[in-house]
Amino acid sequence: MGTNKNIKSKLLNLVVIVSLLLGGIYYFVTREGAPKVMDAEEVVDVNGLEEDLDKIENGIHVRTGFVDAEGLDQVVQNCTTCHSAKLVTQNRMSKEQWQATIRWMQETQNLWPLGENEELIVNYLATHYAPDKKGRRQNLANVEWYTLNDK
Repeated sequence: MGTNKNIKSKLLNLVVIVSLLLGGIYYFVTREGAPKVMDAEEVVDVNGLEEDLDKIENGIHVRTGFVDAEGLDQVVQNCTTCHSAKLVTQNRMSKEQWQATIRWMQETQNLWPLGENEELIVNYLATHYAPDKKGRRQNLANVEWYTLNDK
């Protein structure tokens, strides 16, 4: 008899759990504000929303941030294949430094031979991503300094 009571108890627990689950599902499906499945007539046309990956805006290649000039396509094809365009733009170098960097990448990072594109790429990078000539600000002159009083 104890086994019969145990089976009835388990069945009752199962019925309660299933009832709660079905009640919860019913609540979330019928409540106001629940997500609705769209009718086939309401499908949004996204054909005009495709982004142009080679878009140039205000002289800047939108996807990479590179300056639009001769050699841009070669730089995008050869540099952004392996790393972010930001890595290129933050490393401002002279023509010789760009050439040395390319040699280093070819020797240690398996960069393929650039052939006739190399000169175009190096000229582009040296022209648009050369070191900035930044100096220190000038010393302050004619300033009336005052002494802080210790309290």
